[in-house]
Amino acid sequence: MKTESGLSRRTFVRQMGTITALAAIPGAATVSLAAASDQSGQKTLVGSNIYGWGQYAEREKRKLDVEEVISSLRDAGYNYLESWMNLDQPDENARFADQLKAKGLQPVSLYTGARLHEADKASEAVAKILAAAKSCQKAGFQVISCNPDPIGREKTDEELKTQVSALSELGAGLVKLGMRIGVHHHMPEMANHAREFHYNFKHTKPEDVGFCYDVHWVWKGGVQPADALREYGNRVVTWHLRQSRNGVWWETLDTGDVDYVWVAQYAQEHQLPRRFTVELALEGGTKVTRTAAENHRLSREYVRKVFGA
Repeated sequence: MKTESGLSRRTFVRQMGTITALAAIPGAATVSLAAASDQSGQKTLVGSNIYGWGQYAEREKRKLDVEEVISSLRDAGYNYLESWMNLDQPDENARFADQLKAKGLQPVSLYTGARLHEADKASEAVAKILAAAKSCQKAGFQVISCNPDPIGREKTDEELKTQVSALSELGAGLVKLGMRIGVHHHMPEMANHAREFHYNFKHTKPEDVGFCYDVHWVWKGGVQPADALREYGNRVVTWHLRQSRNGVWWETLDTGDVDYVWVAQYAQEHQLPRRFTVELALEGGTKVTRTAAENHRLSREYVRKVFGA
């Protein structure tokens, strides 16, 4: 999936693969690792996804500095940074966890794609993720957000059957490790009345296959928050939060097209998991008036106000 900024997730993953986790800085200022809890006693964690930070760096024609991102999030009161799961060098995931902990943040979730629709390759893809997940679990990560790879067309029924079998295998394997999978969706999965989106859940078990609910992508794909939560709210393991106004991504998480007040109330009333990942992103029409750090600070205030987080 490519935004109008020209930076695709796939390209960004390759770029991130070249970034080596920096050594922990002795004596670095830290914030408390203890997160607030809501009235039901659930632990509340608020994080940010690395993708939008990369877009800002590209826009400013500079290299993405992960240490700088972590420091900005710490200073704004976030609990974690969600980055890319390193499948080729599993130990790098543990190093990233150490990077977070050195500045008072927590390892919570990682993001990955996966080619799961090909019968002759799906099991290999699952095995590779589970192998890397072992080091992730030991480092403290709880959730793997996984978006099955799009292929430039709708997947056939047979390909989707292969995919959900692989998702079930992957999800069950992560449960055995004490982790969860959260299936994530972009626009390709929302085509044809959200056919793939629904298929992924209708043909898997909630105890195995969870939901990384990217509220805005699902809304943009034609599924309203009320419908998504009533059908699949019992699967939510983590959230991605972004906003738009008149269909164009807004630079902060704020009021707009998606009624987050209603979403927050539903999450509270149904005691859904409270891992809220702010994912600010830019597209061609996005009006940028502030820095990435300032926009994340303002978004953190919005999450605190609306989600009580």
